[in-house]
Amino acid sequence: MRKSLLLIVGALLALAVTSSVALAAVNVKSEPRASFSGASVTLTNGNFSGLGSVPASATLTVTGSATYTCTNQGGNASPGQNPVPAQSGSSGPVDLGNADHNGRGTISGRTASVTDPPTPTPQQVGCGGGGSNNWTVTLNTLTATAAHLEVTQGGSVIFCRNYTLGGSPTGTAC
Repeated sequence: MRKSLLLIVGALLALAVTSSVALAAVNVKSEPRASFSGASVTLTNGNFSGLGSVPASATLTVTGSATYTCTNQGGNASPGQNPVPAQSGSSGPVDLGNADHNGRGTISGRTASVTDPPTPTPQQVGCGGGGSNNWTVTLNTLTATAAHLEVTQGGSVIFCRNYTLGGSPTGTAC
């Protein structure tokens, strides 16, 4: 009985070691690049090898801000003073195609966009008037300011990057 238990534990340990070695074999041939344009972020040029035949997928999530114009009852417009967080957006999981391409997967043309939040109050936007609600709030701009990429395979995150508007990509502890 004890010998059988040791064999089972040994087999599970061997499986765990080979699984981690397989994930370690993933090679980033070309780092995905993020392009920020208004409310959207697009990833291009991501190229991975060593993924094997288990499908891998990428999810791009973006965050950003919205600015508003305040218009008083006299019809005079004034920019709001406070940016408001925009609704985040996601590309959803997108297959990298590695299962059909000998373990090579690509990320190219993946786009996600922020959207306008529910209309904020004049106070949230920073309209003047000492807390008055006599302002009309109108969306002015939506800007994507940050993005997070996660590549997953078999339920595990195998690659991730954070991107910021005007900054360099940074790796995170996936």
